[in-house]
Amino acid sequence: MNNSQLPIAVAGGGIGGLTAALALSRIGIPVHLFEQAHEIKEIGAGIQLGPNAFHILKHLGITDQVNQLASFPNDLVVMDSLSGEQVMRISTGTHITERFGYPYGLIHRADLHQVLLQACMASPLIDLSTATKVVDFEDIGSHVVVALENGEKVDAAALIGADGLWSKVRERIIGDGKPRVSGHIAYRAVLPIDAVPEENRTNCMTLWAGPKNHLVHYPLRGGKLFNLVAVFHSDRYDEGWDSFGEAEELILRFKGVVPAVQQMLEKIESWRMWVLCDREPIKDWSLGRTTLLGDAAHPTLQYLAQGACMAMEDAVCLANKVASMPGAYEAAFKAYDQTRYQRTARVQLTARLYGQVYHAVGASRDLRNSYLNNRSPQQFLDGNAWLYDPKEVDRAIF
Repeated sequence: MNNSQLPIAVAGGGIGGLTAALALSRIGIPVHLFEQAHEIKEIGAGIQLGPNAFHILKHLGITDQVNQLASFPNDLVVMDSLSGEQVMRISTGTHITERFGYPYGLIHRADLHQVLLQACMASPLIDLSTATKVVDFEDIGSHVVVALENGEKVDAAALIGADGLWSKVRERIIGDGKPRVSGHIAYRAVLPIDAVPEENRTNCMTLWAGPKNHLVHYPLRGGKLFNLVAVFHSDRYDEGWDSFGEAEELILRFKGVVPAVQQMLEKIESWRMWVLCDREPIKDWSLGRTTLLGDAAHPTLQYLAQGACMAMEDAVCLANKVASMPGAYEAAFKAYDQTRYQRTARVQLTARLYGQVYHAVGASRDLRNSYLNNRSPQQFLDGNAWLYDPKEVDRAIF
């Protein structure tokens, strides 16, 4: 095989890696994806898909498949968990869909991952290898030699590091050490709908903002399941993110919140815990024929609900740049990260700010509630146009 026929290697079979493989295959580029797990699957619970994500799904041609598995809330609601008062309510249909042309959706992470995986498996241009971890690479100019953990070396036209927060590819390109620990812990769980207290069985994406904590809950799979994410400040730190949490710690950190929140927390018998981390925004994440994508490039805290959305945007942008510069991977990758870095940096920094707002205490809490109470739907839409408007998304992917 000559170098012009070599596939692009993708390290990581998560949402970002699969989207990259799919987007590249759509423009006729062969891809070889390497996933370190023995099975390509996604764990976790629910994620939110903003209108920008649905714009990307349309580009990929998988909107219908996702819509069959997603839930679409009537409203986005912010509540104060100490007083029980409603702080903000935005209609997703009347306000968000009408303004931006796409809905606001909720989906189990595994369901979105499965749609992407099936689309990749259906493509003759995509090879998927499991139990295969990319640990190093060498750019020799004409192509990249990818080193695997089993000692094997594979030739590739280029390499995309979609290997997450602890990216081995990033380690080689950037070398900026460990991620930044936020001091926040997230506990997540999924309940069958029958276990959810009646008053909370609403078709809404609801956030209960509290002092140094918050709870998010919303329906999944057409209302059959309920997703819960509880976040609080803690100095606890376990490297990784899928440890079992302790119910006693959770209850202690939410002491004093209204019964509607306490009842939700008490229903959970098994929580998964992870430490929230991000990194400082960077301007350049490509080196020669190698680049980064998603959390490997710009990990963000979850407060803006944009981690998966940004990874999918990255993937489509990357494919667009490759298509516009056939075979010129170094130039295409540089154009890609320069198109993306300001938008993703804004997401990273805005997510940090939102975390402070959600967890406000004292006068800051009063200011938050007053500000959101007095903010009109139009102001909310205008304030989020940079993120959700299709024209803004197009500027960030073309």
